[in-house]
Amino acid sequence: MASTALDAFDSDPELVTRIADQFGEGGPPMMTELGLSITAAQPGRVRFDVPVTSHIVHGGGVMCGQSIMGCMDTGMVFVMASLKDGLITPFTTVQLQTSFERAVPADAGTVTFDAFATKPGRSLVFGQIDLYLADGRRAASATTTYMWIA
Repeated sequence: MASTALDAFDSDPELVTRIADQFGEGGPPMMTELGLSITAAQPGRVRFDVPVTSHIVHGGGVMCGQSIMGCMDTGMVFVMASLKDGLITPFTTVQLQTSFERAVPADAGTVTFDAFATKPGRSLVFGQIDLYLADGRRAASATTTYMWIA
């Protein structure tokens, strides 16, 4: 995946709606209150926007790492749901390794997260989540491992 600019992909609007509805009904309030908005989805890939508000900016004037990592983990919740036709079924985070490449300033407006499965399997799903600024520059990236719970 390139470190700048987001590539276009075919999105399934019904899948977007199913994932958003599932998350709206059962997602943790600390994440649903961030105003995440799913903009595109296909099986194994979900893109969503997050407004950078004062609620998630720390004293240094940038989006806090805790919010970024929470959004990245949530991105994989969306990806896992996309692999199950939009339903959030039992799974757990095994690993989330994050690299912060540049600050997300308080006045960034809206940022975009692009989350996708790099290797979906029967028991483990490996993934990547990238955070992009409005100008297309990547600000952070994470690799992940998730496990389905039988």
